[in-house]
Amino acid sequence: MPQNKFQDAIFTILMAGCMVYGMICYNVALNMGGVTGATFVAALHEMPIMWPIAFILEFFIIGKIAPMLAFKVMRPTDRPQFITYAISFCICAMMCPIMSLIATILFKDNPSFATFIQTWGMNLPAAFLWQFCYCGPFVRLVFRTIFRKQLANVGAPASAPAE
Repeated sequence: MPQNKFQDAIFTILMAGCMVYGMICYNVALNMGGVTGATFVAALHEMPIMWPIAFILEFFIIGKIAPMLAFKVMRPTDRPQFITYAISFCICAMMCPIMSLIATILFKDNPSFATFIQTWGMNLPAAFLWQFCYCGPFVRLVFRTIFRKQLANVGAPASAPAE
């Protein structure tokens, strides 16, 4: 969807922020034994740490690897939304264990290998559901709204040069 590096950076900032906040809320709710208003406020405390980490990982590393993996099973001629889903799946499948490991080390009381595996196991289904059902569609809508004019010009015929 992004057409250049600037748009890619904005899209990644939005997606990382939305995914990180949602997953932090999920993990805080698990730790608190349920969702309350305090869950959403408590999640904001981890955002300044986890959001930049997620952005850097996705923008510089995972975002390069995921399309290569997705195109092992997809063809460029496949429907664009299925290509988007395949890339999103690959990103989620790689980001979830990495971010779960980082969160385990930074925020868990007992940062052991077993705690990491449990955290990863609890986060993976939630990350896929959050990405495919809510976060992904929402961020793509926001992105299309922000870059409406630039995206509308993509594929439009170039105007004839003035004589």
